[in-house]
Amino acid sequence: MASVQTSSSRPYHLVIFGASGFTGQYVVEEVARTVSEGPGGNLKWAVAGRSKQKLEKVLEQAAGALSKPELRTEVDIIVADVQEPDSLAAMCKQAVIVLSCVGPYRFYGEPVVKACVENGAHCIDISGEPQFLESMQLNYNNQAADKGVYVIGSCGFDSIPADLGVIYTRDQFKGIPTVSTDTDDCVHLYSFCQGASIHDGTWQSAVYGFADSQKLQSLRRKFNHKPLPTAGSKLKRRGALFFSNEIQQYSVPFMGSDPSVVKRSQRFLAEEYQSTPVQYGAYVGVGGLGSVIKLIFAGMMFWLLVKFSFGRSLLTKYPEFFSFGAVSKAGPTRKQMEASSFQLALYGEGYTEDQDPSKGKPNAKIRTLVQGPEAGYVATPITMVQSALTILNESPALPQKGGVYSPGAAFAKTTLIDRLNKHGVQFSVV
Repeated sequence: MASVQTSSSRPYHLVIFGASGFTGQYVVEEVARTVSEGPGGNLKWAVAGRSKQKLEKVLEQAAGALSKPELRTEVDIIVADVQEPDSLAAMCKQAVIVLSCVGPYRFYGEPVVKACVENGAHCIDISGEPQFLESMQLNYNNQAADKGVYVIGSCGFDSIPADLGVIYTRDQFKGIPTVSTDTDDCVHLYSFCQGASIHDGTWQSAVYGFADSQKLQSLRRKFNHKPLPTAGSKLKRRGALFFSNEIQQYSVPFMGSDPSVVKRSQRFLAEEYQSTPVQYGAYVGVGGLGSVIKLIFAGMMFWLLVKFSFGRSLLTKYPEFFSFGAVSKAGPTRKQMEASSFQLALYGEGYTEDQDPSKGKPNAKIRTLVQGPEAGYVATPITMVQSALTILNESPALPQKGGVYSPGAAFAKTTLIDRLNKHGVQFSVV
């Protein structure tokens, strides 16, 4: 059983590493809001990063935003740098869980994972980078298991709503659990209010992720995974552009980390608990014909530029221009965040208890929603912090041994969905 207790030598339940980054600021504020939800109603925490002065400014800003002046003096500061392994080791030795907020993770994430595993600290990140997530599983899973350490990636908007949304849909389906969602056709609908904006760090992760997409395929071959079993009808993949009758919009395949993360969770649940894997497809609605034309133009330009170092330099240097204003180096303002929200719809098919999956098409359907506040910097801190609190409060419900896990694999048997419902990230059947 992995340890989740503080001690004289490991005094902090949580250490937020990268707290002075854009997302880190909001993770700090979310932790400060939830200290009463720690073990025994108490949460011991600290912030960490390269600059003590910047971390002091983060706490100052959090104190003002939350009207909690005590944050200026009661939260400890740890100076640590990904370029200095000894400083990372010293930080990890003091933490039960490290919340890693140091994207792009392909550049800064691995030293944190390595230090956590070697020094007995659990690690949670909010990466949406499949190559990073899967390489951490390949390279550190066995060592993390030996150390009793949980490394759980993609615990933000990438990919808690999708990964736990699939599990929620499966659990709510009225039918035979082993076959009820094996043909789930899960369609994403992300609905952002006007005025939403994305921070430059998220844009950089996308640029370099697409540039290295070929390397991801070679990485996956190293796992030597066998195909997942299916029951009943096989999920039909949709085209590169199609009109979705479900959401009445033109839609395209979702290019983020969700499909990768969901598949990893379904593989674990099938191998560990012998559950029938859910077949999963992810798509995003883009609107009408005018939006399609804009998307085609922007997509062609993006794909052309990411192939070359010069193009990537342009994309990262002028994100606002190439994203048509969706990305900003300054990130969204608090006012923009308050006006923004997300909605993810999952459409599932399966079989009722009296239907033989081998003799016919699915005869039952379900639709679920996952919805909540602004995705990147409001919902993401909520899902990250609640994931950490779940580890601290529900360790017996986690997988029996440590390792590198996706959220669905780690939290399938916990009450994380209930926790999220209480904090504004809502899961419901509609």
